[in-house]
Amino acid sequence: MAADPLAALNPEQYDAASFGRADPAGRFVAGPLLVIAGAGTGKTNTLAHRVAHLVTQGVDPARLLLLTFTRRAAEEMTRRAERIVAATGAGAGRSRAVRLPWAGTFHSIGNRLLRHHAAEVGLDPAFSVLDRGDSADLLDVVRHELGLSARDKRFPRKDTCLAIYSHRVNTLKPLATTLAEHWPWCAEFEPDLTRLFRAYVERKQAQQVLDYDDLLLYWHGLVSEPALAARVGALFDHVLVDEYQDTNRLQAEILRALKPDGAGLAVVGDDAQSIYSFRAATVDNILDFPAQFVPPARVVTLTENYRSTQPILDAANALIGEATRRHRKELHARRGPGARPRLVTVADDRGQADYVIAEVLRAREAGVALRRQAVLFRSSHHSDFLEVELTRHNIPYVKYGGLKFLEAAHVKDLLAVLRWAENPRNRIAAFRALQLLPGMGPAHSDRCLAELARAGGALTALGRFEPPPAARADWPALVELVLSLATPSAAWPGQAERVRDWYRPHLERQYDAAAVRAGDLEQLVRIAGGYATRERFLTELALDPPQASGDLSGPPLLDEDYLVLSTVHSAKGQEWQSVYLLNVNDGNFPSEFAAGEPELLEEERRLLYVAMTRARDALHLVTPLKYYVTQQSRYGDAHVYGARSRFLTERVLATLEPLAALAPTVAVRGGADPGTARIDVGARLRALWD
Repeated sequence: MAADPLAALNPEQYDAASFGRADPAGRFVAGPLLVIAGAGTGKTNTLAHRVAHLVTQGVDPARLLLLTFTRRAAEEMTRRAERIVAATGAGAGRSRAVRLPWAGTFHSIGNRLLRHHAAEVGLDPAFSVLDRGDSADLLDVVRHELGLSARDKRFPRKDTCLAIYSHRVNTLKPLATTLAEHWPWCAEFEPDLTRLFRAYVERKQAQQVLDYDDLLLYWHGLVSEPALAARVGALFDHVLVDEYQDTNRLQAEILRALKPDGAGLAVVGDDAQSIYSFRAATVDNILDFPAQFVPPARVVTLTENYRSTQPILDAANALIGEATRRHRKELHARRGPGARPRLVTVADDRGQADYVIAEVLRAREAGVALRRQAVLFRSSHHSDFLEVELTRHNIPYVKYGGLKFLEAAHVKDLLAVLRWAENPRNRIAAFRALQLLPGMGPAHSDRCLAELARAGGALTALGRFEPPPAARADWPALVELVLSLATPSAAWPGQAERVRDWYRPHLERQYDAAAVRAGDLEQLVRIAGGYATRERFLTELALDPPQASGDLSGPPLLDEDYLVLSTVHSAKGQEWQSVYLLNVNDGNFPSEFAAGEPELLEEERRLLYVAMTRARDALHLVTPLKYYVTQQSRYGDAHVYGARSRFLTERVLATLEPLAALAPTVAVRGGADPGTARIDVGARLRALWD
């Protein structure tokens, strides 16, 4: 007798995997199904078992469409389904048949379908697909041809233009709305951007090339015709979608066009983990899914958590329980009780780094490997100070979600100016610094350096150099800055601030997300203030750079250990025994950029929920009392006080263990260690005057 492939599932998972019935003709059919899979509840395992169950019920694997967000996820789902079917008596001899030819990402499946139906949408079946880099380059060519790169006011660079274009087409919102919500500084360029994007689309069509977004746009256009939608939908008896909370409006409309009555459509996800609106994902897709069909879709909620202890889940449940819109669920732990999450109050960013390092090392001594611990943060630059301290303590780390601090291009730009001033013969630093100006490409920079060499390296020769026209307006300020910094008598305090202030307009001109990158520069200025001289500051960073101990972004050796640093967005889907969450204050959780926007505030709540539910055994929420404000440093110890996160309500606080860690590395829980030696320095000072 064949074994039941669903026997290992819990009751909720079983309901989700087995939903459906055999019709009079013996075919396995099912109505629309929504599986709300809470964090750590076995979503992937449940979906793989549903695939296996469909196959064992006689559904042809070639008529299953499985849509995921990564190719790796599709391959893993297929492997699991094969193993499950093969483990049953019915699987003997048919495990080869379970291979899913229509398993893949939305974009890869769209590519295949468009090649089958190219004629219907006006494409050559041999069309090419551009990657993101090629798309940005093509957009830049069109931008230049339209004269938009030579404007009196800075026009958005190619990467920003591509980001605007992508968000607009994936949300199907008007360009004006996209600009107002996400790129307000570009709103004045709306007519020019409209002209640019139209020319970009025309250029792609003329060359029969599609960019990443076109794969969805053309697929959406294909199924917008009911007859064509019916033909494509008829290819599949069942459509299964993973991570449905991460779909955008285009993807949701494609699915409804394929299965307008919801027959055979099953989507899996968690509205509490919808955190990618900046990629055009919308939580409304999963919140509104049941009501889109008549009768409404069946909803199965997975609540048994296999990852975290119950106190961690109590805190997460309390947090998400205050969301304004959600699918209701309360996670309960299969693993049982454990330690309550800590809410740790520290003095400042240094105290935060000291606490995290002390706890990481303490956990390591207790047997928790570094790689089973993670430090999470809202924005990439929040780990800047910690990264420097980890390097000083010789603790290896790998960082996900943004470049490591001292490897980021904008940080290297600022350091290049300081290094050039420190050593005028530093050609590498000078070459980089010169190219920060508009029009100063490699050829002009090389010509300038040659002129300096003829002058024996004297920086005063910069005043005689004739820059290209595009750089003339900015040239005097650079010359004045470098000469003043290079003066032997120039005081070190304040130099990093001066370079940052000079660099700010060039940062905004050259890079996307300038406001986020500016946070890195603020932190660099803060770190620079801890060194007595410029030489010491630059030498310390050069002698022990982060890549010496932290550049493990490739697969590490099996016998190496390393701490994980990650943005919360990059941590989704992962888990660690111990999690340390930085800067749990208003302005970070939620981000200051979400203030006043109810939908964005709710996404920030979900982001904090995702961070908390990554922890298996130990969770530390760290909240600094103050943040230093380096641009006001001339007034002394300038700082602002960190306000408690508005998400830490009384209900949430009741689930946390408060802890003050206000000394550099010692948690304040009571009096001093009685065994600690004491020195009466005051008595010695008084004795000087006896």
